[in-house]
Amino acid sequence: MSASGGSRAIIAALSANAGIALAKFAGFAITGSSSMLAEGVHSVADTANQGLLLFGRRRASRAATPEHPFGYGRDRFFYSFVVALLLFSLGSVFAIYEGVHKLSAHEELESPLVAIVILVVALALEGYSFRTAVHESRELKGDATWWGFIRQSVNPELPVVLLEDTGALVGLVFALAGVGLTVATGDPVWDAVGTIAIGTLLGVIAVILIVETKSLLIGEGAPPPLRTTITSALVGGPVERVIHLRTQYLGPEELLVAAKIAVPGSLPTEEVAAAIDAAEARLRDAVPQARLVYLEPDLDRTGSDDGIDPALDPTP
Repeated sequence: MSASGGSRAIIAALSANAGIALAKFAGFAITGSSSMLAEGVHSVADTANQGLLLFGRRRASRAATPEHPFGYGRDRFFYSFVVALLLFSLGSVFAIYEGVHKLSAHEELESPLVAIVILVVALALEGYSFRTAVHESRELKGDATWWGFIRQSVNPELPVVLLEDTGALVGLVFALAGVGLTVATGDPVWDAVGTIAIGTLLGVIAVILIVETKSLLIGEGAPPPLRTTITSALVGGPVERVIHLRTQYLGPEELLVAAKIAVPGSLPTEEVAAAIDAAEARLRDAVPQARLVYLEPDLDRTGSDDGIDPALDPTP
C-alpha cells in the first residue's frame, strides 16, 4: 500500500464529511432534530479527525535529527490516538448528552421530511467514502478478516477511516430510525433515543481505536509470521542461527530489527563482517520495511534451536 493510497482514502472521507456536516447542521436548524444535531457534530469530528490524520502523515515524513535519531514515524500513531480521543469526546459524549437532554425536553420536530432527505443523501456520500477506504485497504488486508486487519494493521489511518465510516453509516441508520419513528408515532422521544444510540456507537468505536493505537504508540513488535521470515532471512552461510531477536515498529513502513546471530568461533574478523553484511542484505530483500538493522555476532551458548528468544516466543 503506497502512502498516496492511504491519503486518497483520508481525503475522500474528509471531503464527504465536510459537505455532510454542513447539510446536517442546516437540517437541524430547519427541523430541530437532536439526531440531526448529533450527526452534524459527528461529521465535524470526523472531518477534524481526517485533517489530523493528514497532518500526522506529513509530520511523520520529517527527516531524522540528533534529538530523534529514529525519525518521526510514530507521529502517525500519535495523531491516530488523538483522533480516537476526539471521536469519543466530541462525538460520543456530546451525542449522549444531547439525547438525554431531549428525553426531558420533548421538543417537536419541524419539517421532518427535510431531515430524512438530508440523511439519505448523507448515506450515499458516506457509502462512497467507505467504499474508497475498503478499496485502499484490500492490499494491506490480504487474507485476514476485516476485524483481523483492524486489530493487526500497523498502518493506523486506514483502520481509523474504516471504523469512522462504518460508525457514520450505522449512525445515519440510527438517525433515520429515530426521525422515522418520531414521524410515525408523533412521539419525539424516538429522536432522542436515536441520538443516544449514535453516542453509544461512537463511544464503542472510540474505545476500540484507543486500545489499538495505544499498542502501536508505546511500541509494537513484528507479528510471529514476520519474525519467522526475519529469522529465516538472517540464517545462511556462516550464520548458524539467530540467538535472539528484537523488533519494533518505528512507523507503519519502518521496522527496527536487532538480533544476536551465532557464527563459528574460528571465523576470521573479516569473514564475520562479511557474514553480517550478507545477512543484513538478505533481510532487507525479504523484509523491505526493515529500515534499521543492528546485528551482533556471538557464539551459540543457548542450546536452543528455535531461532527465537524464549522470553519473546508466544507459543507455549
